[in-house]
Amino acid sequence: MNEFELEKYLASMYPKESPSCEWKEFRNLKHFVKGHEGEDIISYISAIANMEGGHLIIGIEDKSMKITGIENFHNYTPENIVLKILDQTPNLNSEGFYVEELNTTDTSKTVWVFHIPKHLPRKPVLAHNKPWQRVQDSLVRMRSEREQAILNEPIGKIEDWSAEICPAATLADLSGDAIAKARQNYKDKFPDQAAEVDQWEDATFLNKAKLTKRGKITRTAILLLGKPEAEHFINPAIAKIRWILKDKDNNEKDYTILSCPFLLSAEEIYNKIRKIKYRYMRNDSLFPDEIGQYEPFVIREAINNCIAHQDYGLSGYINVIENEDGYLTFSNLGSFIPGNIERVIREDAPEEHYRNPFLVSAMFNLKMVDTIGSGIRRMFNFQRQRFFPMPEYNFKGSKVTVTIIGKVLDIEYARVLAQIPSLSLVEIMMLDKVQKKQELSDSEIKTLREKKLIEGRKPNFYISAAVAKATGQKASYSKNKGFDKKYYLDMILKAVREHGSLSRRDIDELILDKLPDIYDSKQKKVKINNLISELSRNGQIINKGSDRHPVWVSNS
Repeated sequence: MNEFELEKYLASMYPKESPSCEWKEFRNLKHFVKGHEGEDIISYISAIANMEGGHLIIGIEDKSMKITGIENFHNYTPENIVLKILDQTPNLNSEGFYVEELNTTDTSKTVWVFHIPKHLPRKPVLAHNKPWQRVQDSLVRMRSEREQAILNEPIGKIEDWSAEICPAATLADLSGDAIAKARQNYKDKFPDQAAEVDQWEDATFLNKAKLTKRGKITRTAILLLGKPEAEHFINPAIAKIRWILKDKDNNEKDYTILSCPFLLSAEEIYNKIRKIKYRYMRNDSLFPDEIGQYEPFVIREAINNCIAHQDYGLSGYINVIENEDGYLTFSNLGSFIPGNIERVIREDAPEEHYRNPFLVSAMFNLKMVDTIGSGIRRMFNFQRQRFFPMPEYNFKGSKVTVTIIGKVLDIEYARVLAQIPSLSLVEIMMLDKVQKKQELSDSEIKTLREKKLIEGRKPNFYISAAVAKATGQKASYSKNKGFDKKYYLDMILKAVREHGSLSRRDIDELILDKLPDIYDSKQKKVKINNLISELSRNGQIINKGSDRHPVWVSNS
């Protein structure tokens, strides 16, 4: 199509903007796929999906529909941008989400049409960890009434894979040791029933503990109590937990793969994880001399959450990876149903919906999981008490991955936690991103700035002068902040005049160790490039060498 024909086609297919249709110029994809929240592509996709689905057309002028075209694709294609957006928009349904490319034959302009499916039942689509919607011509964080309407949508009959009966299975397919352990855990959970439990036959106990249905063996019973050879009853699902030990270079050193009964296997996997002591190398009394690298509750909660929330229909393993460098990583297949971890921490409320409700109920009765909504929050608080980094959740690749770090990454961050106990858990999670050098959203930056907890320019933030003073970190603050630009410019100019000339290597040796510690090596090199360019533009120094091997001399 030529440009005129394409304009007519777009006008006929997408005649006006509405909650289901948006036109945007977005000529430079480098800054607009994930940019300022409420203004970028992922925010518009969230807003459109959270209504009835629809279309986002980019490369055309807002209001007029004049074709401007996409000028800078920033290595994006209609195929790979779909994967990028799916990673940035939790709960977006991948089925039906695609990008259509339209080109003009006469003016070589490109327009992309994002075809966006409606949100799944009871799952608002997020961008920047928030659900969005369109109100008239504005994009806003989803209003509470709209969010509640989505969360309370009827979804018909909810299929629960874990509640299905295994017709050919009998009590003989369950492990006696696992049943004995289940009885003890049940009595610990419900001590007022302990004497009564001892009188129950196995069949009665299994019914009472919600593992069987009227004596019939469920998939939950096989997962939690089944003998290893009984795994075939849940085919094609897989009941496997894999522990892998890796060295600091990520090379595999040891592994174990266990099948059902998960009630016993989970404890065996827990025992595989090395119980190393972590020593704080400090001279004051802020920290204990020695502490376990990982809190036992955190490990057990993470393993049991993987079992409870695994999407068994995807036929995969539950993985526990231990790295000798002080990291534990747990992963299970399936989406994270609450949408984002910040909401779980902020609301501190039990989930209303589970992927495997029958399994979760049984695990609660057997003292394996906490369904009152505080399990994940307790994991975060245990890390906080140790001054360790917060658990790190990742929802990419159709699985949920959580990483637990068993050491201090940034002593400044640890001091902040130790000396400002009034920080909320949500604020600590924001500061945690600072110490890990992770990207902060605009709202997180605003919150931390308003509380005077951070300084610096995006993305190079560091603890503020006020915090540094309160925690005795004045020197570290100065190292992060660095000096004024004029200081560096004067230093280079003075050295050039003193020595007659300087090579790039000379300038690097002069400046590198004086630049802010918050910069990585690449950012420091860029900073030096900018300083040299400014002196050159101002006519204060001249390159008497070559472009490849510059030699700078004074111009005065």
